[in-house]
Amino acid sequence: QVQLVESGGGLVQPGGSLRLSCAASGFTLDYYIIGWFRQAPGKEREGVSCISTSDGSTYYVDSAKGRFTISRDNAKNTVYLQMNSLKPEDTAVYYCARLNPRFHSCSSLMRRYDYWGQGTQVTVSS
Repeated sequence: QVQLVESGGGLVQPGGSLRLSCAASGFTLDYYIIGWFRQAPGKEREGVSCISTSDGSTYYVDSAKGRFTISRDNAKNTVYLQMNSLKPEDTAVYYCARLNPRFHSCSSLMRRYDYWGQGTQVTVSS
């Protein structure tokens, strides 16, 4: 069955880095657009980044531009989110999700994603 499993979260000081992984199983990652979302306490879930399939184009929310990098390793069926220069406001549970194949470009709309991981906690604090 389709599964997405996030890992790599943790506690990091401001200015530090983390690399999140999203391991996919039950489907071939090559053919799917994958997005990263996050949800901070008391806030709505928001799209952070997304990577497409064929041309590898990427999308970042404004607050992540220049600090986060999304990449994919289709051979390992894994998508990564490298997060640098982390700030306290990056604290959230981070989720990866698979875009419904009915759609063909990156989106920040949650309803367009059909499978979600369980999330990994990222805490940025001194």
